[in-house]
Amino acid sequence: MAAEKGRDIALITGASGGIGEELARQCAAHGYDLVLVARNEERLRKLAGDLEGKHGIRAVVLRADLADPDAPHRLFEELTARGIAVDVLINNAGFGMQGPFAEMDVEAITGMLQVNMAALTLLTRILLPPMIRKGRGRVLNVASTAAFVPGPFMAEYYASKAYVLSLTEALANELKGTGVTATALCPGPTSTGFAERAGMVHASLFQNKVMAVEQVARDGFEGMLRGRAVVLPGARNRWLARLSGIVPRSLLAKAARNLNSIAK
Repeated sequence: MAAEKGRDIALITGASGGIGEELARQCAAHGYDLVLVARNEERLRKLAGDLEGKHGIRAVVLRADLADPDAPHRLFEELTARGIAVDVLINNAGFGMQGPFAEMDVEAITGMLQVNMAALTLLTRILLPPMIRKGRGRVLNVASTAAFVPGPFMAEYYASKAYVLSLTEALANELKGTGVTATALCPGPTSTGFAERAGMVHASLFQNKVMAVEQVARDGFEGMLRGRAVVLPGARNRWLARLSGIVPRSLLAKAARNLNSIAK
């Protein structure tokens, strides 16, 4: 797929639902052609057809399991074979799990770290140089407000999002003057399927007000276009991020422990 003349191409991972799907809708509404990546090919094809019909864009579906260490390289090979040059990379794919760290399944932890950190890093490393050579491009990495605090009972997830935030802020600085920007989107609890997959439907964290996924995606997309290094959607999330720089981390960990615990 070569883009239509004057139309950029956005690649979105984890596009089969939640924030990724809504970011795909934002991109399509603004005239981007799309490369949609996720494990659920059926849902991707349905989304692609919907967006092509509604916005007149072109959408390519690439099924990939980013828990596979070879997936980023295979995606790049597929993009190259199709002659697709990515102008916007949106690393949205990710998931979390709830439970005491010492009891977590080792394979599940490995897969989560591969998706949340390694695949994001490798895709960015692979697709960034062509953007720099062109002198324009955007990278949007979906982190979380979890990036700002230690997270007992979701320790590995919180740590992975801290990595995403740190990496993205460093890239934003490195890329100054290149015409390419890097943005970290840091949502708090959002109305997606995250809580179900993480086993946290009954956790205190998701009993309070959660943000609409459409608003989170809109804020992230607009912040990316403005070239902002960090986007915190919602006043409550911005307040939490500011608080994390003031409150001792031991108290932040205690608060996160309470929010992440499941009532017995």
